[in-house]
Amino acid sequence: MKTTSLYQLFLERVNNYSAIALSLCLVAAAPAIAQDNTIELQDANSSESKPSTRTPGQINYRNLPPLDNQFPGSNSGQNVAPLPTENIEFATEETDYTLGPGDQINLDIFQVEEYSGEYPVLVDGTISLPLVGRVDVRGLSLKETSNAVSQEYSTYLKRPIITVGLVTPRPLKIGVSGEVDNPGSYQVAITGDQPQFPTVTDILEQAGGINTIADVRNVRVTRNIKGKEIIYNSNLWDLLTKGQIQQNISLRDGDTVFVPTTDEINTAELDKLAGASFGLQTDKPIKVAVVGEVYRPGSHFVQPEQLGRDNDGGANRAKDESIPPRLSQAIAAANGIKPLANISEVEVKRTAWDGSQKIIAVDLWEVIKSGDTSQDIILQEGDRVIIPRADSISKERSRELATGTFSPETITVNVVGEVVSPGPVEVEPNTPLNQAILAAGGFDTQRADTKKVELVSLKPDGTVDKRMIEVDLGAEINDETNPILGQNDVVVVGRSGATKTGDSIGTFTSPLGGLFGIFNAIF
Repeated sequence: MKTTSLYQLFLERVNNYSAIALSLCLVAAAPAIAQDNTIELQDANSSESKPSTRTPGQINYRNLPPLDNQFPGSNSGQNVAPLPTENIEFATEETDYTLGPGDQINLDIFQVEEYSGEYPVLVDGTISLPLVGRVDVRGLSLKETSNAVSQEYSTYLKRPIITVGLVTPRPLKIGVSGEVDNPGSYQVAITGDQPQFPTVTDILEQAGGINTIADVRNVRVTRNIKGKEIIYNSNLWDLLTKGQIQQNISLRDGDTVFVPTTDEINTAELDKLAGASFGLQTDKPIKVAVVGEVYRPGSHFVQPEQLGRDNDGGANRAKDESIPPRLSQAIAAANGIKPLANISEVEVKRTAWDGSQKIIAVDLWEVIKSGDTSQDIILQEGDRVIIPRADSISKERSRELATGTFSPETITVNVVGEVVSPGPVEVEPNTPLNQAILAAGGFDTQRADTKKVELVSLKPDGTVDKRMIEVDLGAEINDETNPILGQNDVVVVGRSGATKTGDSIGTFTSPLGGLFGIFNAIF
């Protein structure tokens, strides 16, 4: 009985000592457990999501314009044709900013103030740190950089907790190719207290804007991440028409932006694109060729058109900017269309970025008939305008064309014979015979035959048409007595009967007059 009691007392003492020892162990391990928990918290809530407090104006990557929901897999629904490269992926989610030479970063080492501070990424892609020396961070995200630096300091610090923030991004080098006015490589400096990364539209503006045959629904942004090419699709048409700002992808150093050529050209969309902030920009005359049924075929310099639209926050141009000239301006520079011009089948040939030819079919008759101004398309440098010849045109249509903006503002008519001021006169299109005679000063009442005139017209097919017109200066426009005149028509006003007789007598008597003059001189 006594033995049992001693044994129970022994067990109680052992249990008490064990409890005390366990408590001491837990107390000793508490800081380490707490630090481990802190590390787990850092992994779940990346330091990139916390604003840095080290330096005023310091940038936190997560506060920069997000890239999420900007890619074809989530919004645009458009697939990019795969390129013949094995290391290519098509982006469906955000990619982190990666470091490179020229970046300025901030390292915050928990409870180690002397090692914390700002460090530049050197030309070889490394940062030079106290105690551990150089650490290669080229191509690493901020989180990966934090892990790499933690690994280096783990030799000297127990469970180091390191926060990395981006203070100043390096200048970005971005390539632009395809249907833009000035393709090439561009460097973009990121400055200011709250700098923003450039977007697709920003770099397109810097490249002079897109050409009018650009496929804005499939603009491609290619990004190289650790040896793999990631391709994003930017649908800028949705940005313009639906305000989907997520289509305006933020760019990173080394990105390339490619604007492909569209397969189908919609003339109704060209005006919208021309008015966009990233549309084709020009403040100088452009050189285009106009051939076919115009009065002055050849190359012409055409002035840009002034644009007066309100700024709507980036999608459209500001007021007082200019856009390239329109087709009607080029035709006017060529002195207008001829009478047999087939303006329903005008072609504009445009050279794509790869040298291929694109043909834009234009129906200018719709501009006159229904006011469809989208047919009066925007032109760009090097365009070739072809205006074909029609087999025939009705008189009604010819009269409508004569007053259109594509026709000359004035026509030249020759009025010869017995008028006050014979010779060529400038009159408006569709001017009738009576007005042309009055423009030449009217009939010479002493000599003119005021009852009829001869009208000589040069037909579009090259033949000459002559007919006598019974003149009625008080008549309305009609084909019999007061027809409409065309370019280079000739109106011949003859002599009256009395004038003809008088002129004949004068011709007959003029030799006798000379003879009588001789006799008078002798005698």
